[in-house]
Amino acid sequence: MSPPDAPVIGLVEDDPIMGESLVQRLGLEGMRVHWWRTGREAVAGIRQMRFEAVICDIRLPDLDGEGVFREAVQGPQAPPFLFVTGHGDIDQAVRLMRSGAADYVTKPFEMDDFLARLGELLVPRGAEEAGTLGVSPAMRQVETLLRRVAPLPSNVLITGETGTGKEVAARFIHAQSRQAHAPFVAVNCAAIPAELMESELFGHERGAFTGAGQRHLGYVERTGGGTLLLDEIGELRPDLQAKLLRLIESRTFKRVGGEREIAFEGRIVTATNADLEQRVAGGQFREDLLYRVNVMSIRMPALRERREDIGWLMERFFAAFSGSAETRLRGIGALAEEAALQHAWPGNVRELRNRMERAVALALGPWLMPGDLFPELLGSEAEAATRIGSLEAARQDAEKRHILRALTATGGELSAAARLLRVGRTTLWEKMRRLGLGGEG
Repeated sequence: MSPPDAPVIGLVEDDPIMGESLVQRLGLEGMRVHWWRTGREAVAGIRQMRFEAVICDIRLPDLDGEGVFREAVQGPQAPPFLFVTGHGDIDQAVRLMRSGAADYVTKPFEMDDFLARLGELLVPRGAEEAGTLGVSPAMRQVETLLRRVAPLPSNVLITGETGTGKEVAARFIHAQSRQAHAPFVAVNCAAIPAELMESELFGHERGAFTGAGQRHLGYVERTGGGTLLLDEIGELRPDLQAKLLRLIESRTFKRVGGEREIAFEGRIVTATNADLEQRVAGGQFREDLLYRVNVMSIRMPALRERREDIGWLMERFFAAFSGSAETRLRGIGALAEEAALQHAWPGNVRELRNRMERAVALALGPWLMPGDLFPELLGSEAEAATRIGSLEAARQDAEKRHILRALTATGGELSAAARLLRVGRTTLWEKMRRLGLGGEG
């Protein structure tokens, strides 16, 4: 019998002999295994509990392994995937690794090698992980910090430019917290008219004002024991800042027109793209409220500060949008990624997401091209030439980034990266030397 803290592994395998063999061997290695014979069973199972890793065959009788992965990674605690594939599906496995899968092995495989690969994916329960929000060093640091503050009851202030993913970070905190089973309620303080904000936030009693025909429960009350995100907190008017301060200090509130104190059991996370200290200096934001909401502070970096995430995000958005639309697209062209890396991204991740959604929907060819992402440049040949540069430089840059992605995916292990890229180890080393990636790189 496996110990209570044994790693929990998901296994998706329709072959009864292979499945039974893996269940027995993993059990002997001290793991608890949940075995599913179909893709749909696996998707449902992965959503119900947390797994340290999922071992998944690519060829399944209903939903294939890629489909299982695409649906599983949409969850807040997506586990790392180790794919089992035949030689004919290696291209698909490589594509899945580019989209975030952890590793793959080809049949037939040596059990010791298989267990070693699986062991690299496993971390002790509660240990810090990385890679859910991005692959860049900047986002790995952010994710590590988010995981550390998630179990704490402290208020969190998330700052960053518009479109950097502040709400995504807040949802990540909620998903990793003890309140994950409770509601997550997001409120955009800048989007609600000022005269309605108090009622929307705290609710109102019947007859509290003209038009209040029945009792209304506000966002605070609907949060229950969950997480309340107050986005654009800097836009809250002064009288509501005072009421929010009272909510934080006393953990109670009153509905508009009500007399009874109602307990608040949730957690408050705030977000802003404004400089709150500057607003305090200008008399627009209460200093005592800033101290209360800014117990833990997390800054979301702009996309231009973490360009390593651009290709990774493009792959994820491509998978999401191409899976939900009728399209003949086969993938993202190297020149499209080149153009994306040259773009300034003033709208950050939100702009990238919107451009990818439009490009996937309207692209005419089998591969996503620069004109699909940036149609505004199609009429300017001179600007496009300046932007794209020489074909040789584009090829080398693309090859360099592709090698770096493979090295990142394999933890810098050269032999594994060469296997992933389907070249010899010596060939890979020569390419790295020629591209300036030898030695320290």
